[in-house]
Amino acid sequence: MNAYGHGFFHEYVPAMSIITGRGDSGETDLLFSKRIAKTSQRIEALGSVDELNTALGLARAAGTDQDIIGVIDGIQGRLIGLMGQLACLPEDAGQYVAKYKGLTTIDVDWVSETAHFYEGQGVKFTGWARPGAEGSIARASLDMARAVARRAERQVWVLHESGEPVPEAVRLFFNRLSDLLWILARVGNP
Repeated sequence: MNAYGHGFFHEYVPAMSIITGRGDSGETDLLFSKRIAKTSQRIEALGSVDELNTALGLARAAGTDQDIIGVIDGIQGRLIGLMGQLACLPEDAGQYVAKYKGLTTIDVDWVSETAHFYEGQGVKFTGWARPGAEGSIARASLDMARAVARRAERQVWVLHESGEPVPEAVRLFFNRLSDLLWILARVGNP
């Protein structure tokens, strides 16, 4: 037993620790061995997307409708590629898409088509949205994810307008995504 009363600390030795100390100076790693300030607009955008993915995880875990859980999974999978695109500097964008799958207009179309499909199922909405009023954690989590998607969209636009171009598909994705999440929070039994 160690000083904290846990014997497992002596038994578990990770192959590589997540604790590196590399961020202690206020910088963090990007892809392709680049470093950037943790306070940069790029890291703000990445942080918002990470929060969005986490909010979607709450909605996914609280959900009961397997089709909507599948949609959330599809969104989360696309966010991984999108985060990779944001995690490299503009000069490394070509290197990223040559090696990894980034977000494309096909993904933007998927979000739009999915939103239209669920919108056709009948949106239950009266007045302004009041997240949580229905007593559904899944619906409230989808509304939370929608709000975070809007923040991520704003952060991506700030980054783009700062002179660090963000691909059009990435910029459009968030606008369509927040609409889809609004719809999902109001249809069926998520």
